[in-house]
Amino acid sequence: MVKLLDIAQVAAATGMAASRLRFYEEKGLIASVGRRGLKRLFEPDVIERLSLIALAQTAGFSLDEIAGMVDEAGRPRLDRAQLAARADDLDRTIRRLGALRDGLRHAAACPAPSHMECPTFRRLLKGAVETRRRTFVEDLG
Repeated sequence: MVKLLDIAQVAAATGMAASRLRFYEEKGLIASVGRRGLKRLFEPDVIERLSLIALAQTAGFSLDEIAGMVDEAGRPRLDRAQLAARADDLDRTIRRLGALRDGLRHAAACPAPSHMECPTFRRLLKGAVETRRRTFVEDLG
């Protein structure tokens, strides 16, 4: 017989608040299999499913996208092209953040009398505006 976990045990095992678990159940991402008193009960494999949800959220997937990553039986159904595209997005973010970090480190140590006299800092400013403009245009489209 499978030992069912109550919502408090799942919360303790995953570090997720019971309210989050109830929300995930409401969204159809996890399913309880019954109740013990007022507490929802879950199959032990819910821990693995919540791990997948946490990993996907960390990678930037929305809950709707995550819902599409699991079949009706609760087994992962990962779209390799979608995963590769997200990895490409992360690569772009890492490059952008790395350049930002390097620019800020330079500005912190720059010997120029004013940051506005520093060509590197001025490139950083120009890049910040360009990034905002590009994001704004993408949001419109």
